[in-house]
Amino acid sequence: MTTPLTDPLDLLDLRSSLSDTERDIQSTVAGFLADRVRPSVPEWFDSGTFPRELVPELGKLGLLGMHLQGYGCAGTSAVEYGLACMELEAVDSGLRSFVSVQGSLSMFSVWRFGSEEQKQEWLPRLAAGQAIGCFGLTEPDHGSDPAHMRTRAVRDGGDWILNGTKMWITNGGIADVATVWAQTDSGIRGFLVPRGTPGFTTRDIKNKLSLRASVTSELILDDVRLSDSARLPLAEGLRGPLSCLNEARYGILFGAVGAARDSLQAALEYATTRIQFGRPIGAFQLTQQKLTDRALSVNTSALLALHLGRLKDAGTLRPEQISVGKLNNVREAIATARECRTILGGSGITTEYSPLRHSANLESVLTYEGTSEIHLLTVGRKLTGLSAFTG
Repeated sequence: MTTPLTDPLDLLDLRSSLSDTERDIQSTVAGFLADRVRPSVPEWFDSGTFPRELVPELGKLGLLGMHLQGYGCAGTSAVEYGLACMELEAVDSGLRSFVSVQGSLSMFSVWRFGSEEQKQEWLPRLAAGQAIGCFGLTEPDHGSDPAHMRTRAVRDGGDWILNGTKMWITNGGIADVATVWAQTDSGIRGFLVPRGTPGFTTRDIKNKLSLRASVTSELILDDVRLSDSARLPLAEGLRGPLSCLNEARYGILFGAVGAARDSLQAALEYATTRIQFGRPIGAFQLTQQKLTDRALSVNTSALLALHLGRLKDAGTLRPEQISVGKLNNVREAIATARECRTILGGSGITTEYSPLRHSANLESVLTYEGTSEIHLLTVGRKLTGLSAFTG
């Protein structure tokens, strides 16, 4: 008997393709999560709670807006940020979702489209975890079609009056500031809406079967009055929110690898220690086929993520390439989590083991930041030059 792999990515020795700094950041994040977070995740998932007390610790570690430059942000590379997302989602998709929304949606929208005053007011606090942000784009009737959102902002003298509803907003119920996108007479614009603004309320979504260790909320804007200084001055049209979504989608394609890797690690450990018919179940051909198929999937997904990360650092990553990464890696991660659950047998349906929890979480990841169908059609449009979208 040879020594089994403890990390499925060792199959292709992917760490050898990382720099010392990249390996150090990945190891530091993984170590923090193993000591501080992983033991409590099953309890948080079971109770449907998000550990808000962790947020300042995530900020101290430099994970919030870590790929942004200045304003208290760590200024890491895209690959380093991706590797951090991989480790976060290996623990739980809800934790990676929080970091992604905070850094790649809330903070990025301010960093890319905000005024200097807005950046100075919000970014240092968000980076330190002293404030929490959310991103209000999706609506009850307009998820994949944000161009036809109903939330509207109307000028009233020097102010804006906002009315509308946003749905499925991660961090919404705990956010100190919301980036809200609305229709105006001159197209879609973004606004920063602080908690406590009259007319702005949130309602958490309960009874979730997925992303239970995460806050998901509805944002309600009822005659919310904002000064023009709340408007993101550089955001004009749908390109603004979509560019933010691409930032978040990039983190997802790394994160999904983490969830798949963790599922496979759990299955590998179980298969080499669970005895049936007088030997470990990992010695049976059908189990080895499952493990091999899933190891190939995890490793090829990791290679794809790393390749796209190098393109992003080079400044050449295109939107359809991000769609390839999210479509493939999330789809493969769900398949891996489900298959690994079968190896665990009945034990796999408890929170003691991670694959079924990852599988449930990944159902949300498959849907948000662009459904699998939207990404499929985005790639199809690039391949054929023909758009399947209507309207």
